[in-house]
Amino acid sequence: MSSRPRLIRVGHKGADAIVAGNTLASFDAALAAGVDMVEFDVLAERPDGSGELYVVHDYRRLAAVAAPTLAEALAHLGSPPFDGVDLQVDLKRAGYERRVLDALSEAGLLGRTFISSGVWRSLQTVRQHASGVRIGWTVPRIPGVSGTPLITPTLGRLYRALLPRRAAERIRGGQVDALVPHWRVVTPALVAAVLGAGGEIYAWTVDDAAEIRRLEMLGVSAVITNDPRLFDAPRDSADRAV
Repeated sequence: MSSRPRLIRVGHKGADAIVAGNTLASFDAALAAGVDMVEFDVLAERPDGSGELYVVHDYRRLAAVAAPTLAEALAHLGSPPFDGVDLQVDLKRAGYERRVLDALSEAGLLGRTFISSGVWRSLQTVRQHASGVRIGWTVPRIPGVSGTPLITPTLGRLYRALLPRRAAERIRGGQVDALVPHWRVVTPALVAAVLGAGGEIYAWTVDDAAEIRRLEMLGVSAVITNDPRLFDAPRDSADRAV
């Protein structure tokens, strides 16, 4: 029997490949697919961090849909069907961290929450005001770019070479508890460095069963996917595709 910890199954925006993400219905779809954690984005109504807090990825989306408020999302995720399901709250900008922490605390969900961000000062603020909350550093962060990071082959090689040491230093220094890297930058060296420093590694966003299996075999702590049904894809077919 393997001693490797069980892979944490994380639904991206709930289950964005099944039902439009960052919605209550998508959270329900993720729950039905058997996730361990639901990931969702939080953005303030205004760029300065003021106004209502919404569960939405970006301002273009906020202008186009009736996004749920953070309060509505937490009330839903705090209901009995979601007992035992953790939350990954991704902060898209700086300036509203303490209000998110207060909302999570008021909902009784702070102890079940993992907070991630690519904005370093947001993570510093969370650490300062809620030292017991698990936090993860999302990499790479390219302002204004969504989807797959635009990394050239040369830059990618350099980034992959430097990231293990930098991530391990930040974890050992107590600045973060986990690294949240795009799956393309996950290497054996990165996994060894992060786990060796006592941290966790959450790979995003993986929508291929074979790639999920490869990352699991590398020893990542968690995989974030738009389609949580992939976690239960037949392993023999996934292994043949690796």
